[in-house]
Amino acid sequence: MRLAAALLALLLFAPAVAAAPKTPSKLRATAKSETTVLVTWYNRSPRASAQVAWRRVGAGKRRARKVRRPRVAKRFLHRGLEPGSLYRYRVRACRRGRCSKWSKPRRGGPLPKTVYPTPQPAPAPGGGATIGSCPIFPPDNPWNRDISAEPVDERSSAYVASIGAGLNLHPDFGSNPDYGLPYIVVPASQPKLPVAFSEPGESDPGPYPIPGNAPVEAGSDHHVLALQEGTCRLYELFAASFAGGAWSAYSGAVFDLRSNALRPDGWTSADAAGLPILPGLVRYDEVQAGAIRHALRFTVSETQRAYVHPATHFASDATDPNLPPMGLRLRLKASFATGSYSREVRVILEALKRYGMFVADNGSSWFITGASDSRWNDEALEDLKKIPGSAFEAVRSGPLHKP
Repeated sequence: MRLAAALLALLLFAPAVAAAPKTPSKLRATAKSETTVLVTWYNRSPRASAQVAWRRVGAGKRRARKVRRPRVAKRFLHRGLEPGSLYRYRVRACRRGRCSKWSKPRRGGPLPKTVYPTPQPAPAPGGGATIGSCPIFPPDNPWNRDISAEPVDERSSAYVASIGAGLNLHPDFGSNPDYGLPYIVVPASQPKLPVAFSEPGESDPGPYPIPGNAPVEAGSDHHVLALQEGTCRLYELFAASFAGGAWSAYSGAVFDLRSNALRPDGWTSADAAGLPILPGLVRYDEVQAGAIRHALRFTVSETQRAYVHPATHFASDATDPNLPPMGLRLRLKASFATGSYSREVRVILEALKRYGMFVADNGSSWFITGASDSRWNDEALEDLKKIPGSAFEAVRSGPLHKP
């Protein structure tokens, strides 16, 4: 009797044996670079961790396993692979000491190693940057001027220190469309649509040849950039939205890309400094071609109440002379070695040595802006984050314009 009661108690109060988790599904192995594969899957068992197993095809039966500690794990970035090699991946879910069956194997491998030519210096003035059939300003425009030999500004050290000599560059663009600035090229026949401005006094009046489906920046600034073929005019909006067949924006500007004319002194544009945005973007096609032939655009956390041409507008009440003015131009020091960086980043760094970059807006310090493009190699762009602010110097750009 006592034995029966004891057995009954064990049955009633013993913890239930956890069921084995389900085998993950939808396993994928996607090449991300020459040395990296992204392994993803669908986890069918909540609160289960995962194990990924792989072996190189043709390398025998040896297997290495990577235990994924986070629960509901569903991705694993396999790094340090030999370019062009092929791997067979499997995954299983584990929970409370019990694991599912291994999934069906999926093959995948990193991209083959590509031999790129060494980035060459940009050609001499006369062959500047273009988009479509349009030049990005005349060859003698400040955006296209070689400033590698121009004198250093006497306040260079103070400017760099105020921006952050110990902070590093940051690519504010990549393959994720949530980062970077999109733009659109429209034909000369593109119909124009009305634009209502919150700041009409410093905006070029509409209508603008920007279609209602034009891409809008995903960030908080909601920029819209449109280049019109034929006329070679650049139309840019800040804080833009489209509704009811018309655009609304805080401010807007039109630039003739065949002219060196600046905006009126004191006027903003779609950028705080009164500068155009599109000419200063890092663009994928230029990087792949091996040379960027113009200055770039970047942001700093705080500026002073002044600007330097080609900027025409300030966006600060601070009068500290050690803060950079809008339009200040910085360049990467000629002595900075670039040989150890990724091919993409080397192209950008050579442009920063030759053409430099303009202070264009208030924002995170040392953030360089690029055009949105799903083809960017994010892993290669990570090298930009290794470049310290102390590697830069300010170029003597011209007189300060103050209110």
